[in-house]
Amino acid sequence: MSTHRIFTMPFASVYPAYVNKVTRKGRTKEELDEVIRWLTGYDQAGLQRQIDRRADFDTFFAQAPALHPNRGLITGVVCHVRVEDIDDPLMQQIRQLDKLVDELAKGKAMAKILRE
Repeated sequence: MSTHRIFTMPFASVYPAYVNKVTRKGRTKEELDEVIRWLTGYDQAGLQRQIDRRADFDTFFAQAPALHPNRGLITGVVCHVRVEDIDDPLMQQIRQLDKLVDELAKGKAMAKILRE
């Protein structure tokens, strides 16, 4: 089985696109970082280290300190696929992150994005 190319893509190469997406819609980089930290358990320094090291998505999620226990509550469609129906754990984590970024960009309240 071949590895999906997004698994080996540096998180740092996608992060600016996430920042652009949310800031164009009136949200902040700080809010984006909060969402990423909530999902992965990284602190701000740890997140920045992963960006600086240009860790690929596989490494980024493999080294995540503590994936949030409520991440299973992230449901919906990303790229025409239901997030909760994705079988590959890494692809599901990537799509969960995409879904959170989409929700942030659409103006959803932080409490709802963070499944509080």
